This record gives sequence, structure tokens and C-alpha cells, in this order.
Amino acid sequence: MSIVSVIGASGRQGLAQVKQLLKSGYKVRCMSRDINSNMAGLASNVDVCFMDLDDEISIVKALEGSDFVFYNQPLQMNHQRVDLAERVGLACKKANIRQLVWNTSSWIPERPGDPFTYANNTRAINKLWATGTPTTVFGSVLFMDNLLTDWARPTLINEHKYIYPHAPHIEANWISLDDVAKVMVASLERADMIGSWMNIGGPEKLTGPMVTKILSEVFGFKLEYAPCSTEEFAEILAEAVGYTKEPQARKLFLNYFSEFYNYNNTAPTKPFYVNTNYMLERFPEIKLETMREWATRQDWTDNGSDRPSGG
Repeated sequence: MSIVSVIGASGRQGLAQVKQLLKSGYKVRCMSRDINSNMAGLASNVDVCFMDLDDEISIVKALEGSDFVFYNQPLQMNHQRVDLAERVGLACKKANIRQLVWNTSSWIPERPGDPFTYANNTRAINKLWATGTPTTVFGSVLFMDNLLTDWARPTLINEHKYIYPHAPHIEANWISLDDVAKVMVASLERADMIGSWMNIGGPEKLTGPMVTKILSEVFGFKLEYAPCSTEEFAEILAEAVGYTKEPQARKLFLNYFSEFYNYNNTAPTKPFYVNTNYMLERFPEIKLETMREWATRQDWTDNGSDRPSGG
């Protein structure tokens, strides 16, 4: 049985990947700095190993004996995106990993030049190629599961408002974390996916008003479409994730995310748009779920599993 090590397994994205890997019959190692995490009740089915991404020796040691690696970029270490990708790639090379699959959690530009995380995705991919580790990279553009976080769900359920910083005309291929995980799993042991990257998204291109309509019908009450400014959203995001109150650091955080969403609203490259036809040609066995299908199967109450602040 092949062993897949999931770096960042205790986060929302990693947990979805762990579940899909187990369903597909892989043995899973969960890599985390929090080795006391119960991995959402999966601890009896997986091995949990300590890993410190700041320490390449720690990474190599944790990965030894693995066949494949799934890598998720930690949100709090986003400023180290390029260096960390290279470090993980080098560690995988030393550990003789057969295939590294990196989930960038954001759009990958077709050419250099786009700012913010996008430019660093391009740089990081080039660093990964240079390590010599067999690598596959997916740029997942926008997660349906974001709507379950503390920056979205409370206003949806308690205030009956859909608040997001996207301009009303922006179309986005929202994708569920389960579908991201299915694509990553489907790429394993495929020679045609080695040395390739692909942006992935859901089957629908949805605007803010369209998301509002779908969620209203699922919830059974009318939501108000109330798009916020990028500055307001940056404040909401900072509060939800409990970002530092240190004035200068908070200011940098707010400025970055405000400018980031302003760019998304005006960029001609359309960072939330995906050619899903091409994606499904490469993975015809995957059926992507719609926003309605995803929303219908979620527990939107306060009584379910612990609610994610973000991440």
C-alpha cells in the first residue's frame, strides 16, 4: 500500500485531502506542528508525525518511507512561499519521493508579471522544477468552504447577508475542498502529470448575485446581496483569524489583503476564472459538485463540528 504524507494535514484543505486519500485506499501520514491534533477524528486511521517547515532536516526525517507527498502552503507563512516550496522540494528529493503534489490555494498565472501571491506561485514552481523532484502543481482558485468560516458564515446565517469583496460582475469558479482533494488524488501515479501545473475550479462561473440566489434557495430564506469594500473585508478577515493587534503588523496585513482583492476585481487575467473543460478532459472520472450541491450537504448551524476561523 502506497504511503502519502500530507503536509498541513490539520488545516481545512489538508483534512479534505486525508479523507479522499483514505477513501482511495492509500495509507496516510499527517504532517503537522501540532502532533496532538486529532485530525478531526481520523487519528485511528492515520499516522501523525511532527514536522517543522522551518527545518529541512525535520522535513526529510518526517517524509522518509513515503511514496508521495501532498503539500499545502500554511497561510501564516505566506510570505515564505517561494523559499518553503523549494525547501519542501529539496527534502522530497532527499527522501526519494516519487511525486510531490503542491496545492497553491490560489491561481497560477500563465506568464510572469502578476503581483501578490500569484507572482510567487510562478517563482515557487520554477524553484520546485529546479530541485529535480517529480512534481505536479494545482492552482485552486476559490473555495466554497470559505463560506463556512468565521468571516462569512455568521453574516450569512445570523444577518441574512452575503458579504464578499468581489465586484458584482466578477465570475468565479468556486470549487469545494473535497473536489480539490479528488483532483490531487487522481493525479497520483500518472506520468503525464509529472512536471505539469493546472488551475482548477468548480463547474460554474458564478457572480455574487448568483451565489446569493443559490444560498437563499438552499437556506430557505432571502439573503441580501451586500458586497463590501476590499478595505472592509480585510478588517473582517483580520478579526476572524485573530490577527495580531500590533499596529504596524496589522496595518501591513490590512493593506496587503485590500490591495490583493482590488487587483482581483480589476485584473484582465481574471484570477478566479478557470477553463474547467480542459481540466475535465485530463480528469474525466471526476464529477465536480455545484455550489447548490455543496451548500445543501453542509451543516450551517452552530451545533456541528468546530467552526473554522479561516485557514
